[in-house]
Amino acid sequence: MRRFFASLFLLVLLSVLAVGGWALWWLHQPLRLPAASVDLSVEPGTTPRGVAQAVADAGVAVDPRLLYAWFRVSGKDRQIRAGSYEMDAGVTPRLLLEILVRGREATRSVVLVEGWNIRQVRAALAKAEMLKPETAALSDADLMARLGRPGQHPEGRFFPDTYTYSKNSTDVALLQRALRAMDRKLDAAWAARAPDLPLKSPEEALILASIVEKETGKASDRAEVAGVFINRLRIGMPLQTDPTVIYGLGDAFDGNLRKRDLQTDTPWNTYTRQGLPPTPIAMPGKASLLAAVQPARTKSLYFVSRGDGTSQFSETLDAHNRAVNQYQRGGR
Repeated sequence: MRRFFASLFLLVLLSVLAVGGWALWWLHQPLRLPAASVDLSVEPGTTPRGVAQAVADAGVAVDPRLLYAWFRVSGKDRQIRAGSYEMDAGVTPRLLLEILVRGREATRSVVLVEGWNIRQVRAALAKAEMLKPETAALSDADLMARLGRPGQHPEGRFFPDTYTYSKNSTDVALLQRALRAMDRKLDAAWAARAPDLPLKSPEEALILASIVEKETGKASDRAEVAGVFINRLRIGMPLQTDPTVIYGLGDAFDGNLRKRDLQTDTPWNTYTRQGLPPTPIAMPGKASLLAAVQPARTKSLYFVSRGDGTSQFSETLDAHNRAVNQYQRGGR
């Protein structure tokens, strides 16, 4: 009898070891996928058993009962997070659970570039991979209403940055993030503003920052460019900045700014109108926001491009004209 129970115990032990060894082997074996990459969507409230079934329903060659058993035995079945995931070639049951527990969702990214206008922003979002275009058919006014800012002009309201998003996120959600980011950056810049600026509000700072963004060819010139415009605002001198004229021309601008364009009045023409234009003309980055509220202390009222990205600054019109002759007219 003892020999029988000993044999039985040994048989059970060997069986347990065999099953355990097979389970350990299975956990580290790549799952067979129907393609190089398989999408998996786990909706909020999905049970661990439902997740295992969703993996099988996605075309993965795995017994959902076995996968569910692994979830349970691991003790992490209740830690699985909802989200959109990608299963790539080589994923094992062990790695799959780690991905689901850590919430390592499949993500994409889109870059909103400093100096872009709202048309360029919307075009980039329309081309962004796996981003649901819920705003594509909306006008700019309807877009801002959708974002909770009815009546606000969209230009310059979104902070330029690289935004990562989960697959099948919406462009509305991404724009809301960019909108809140600009709010925070603008508030911080305004709180750090220099005393006695001729700017009455954060909105005016945003408008000036957008002009600085478009007028600066080299980062080291940014504060002095802002200083020139601040000086002009102080003495009531027109800003006379070409990017605002180009913005006002809109689709009519063909890439060549002519004298008649400078004389064509629009709300954004800073040659025909004094002061700041009514709205920003582009998305300023953090550096331009800070330059607008912390401009260089300079006496310069003019600047011209040297042709290498830098600018030549002048305090008088005569000095400016000489700089224009030197750098723009070849010394003529």
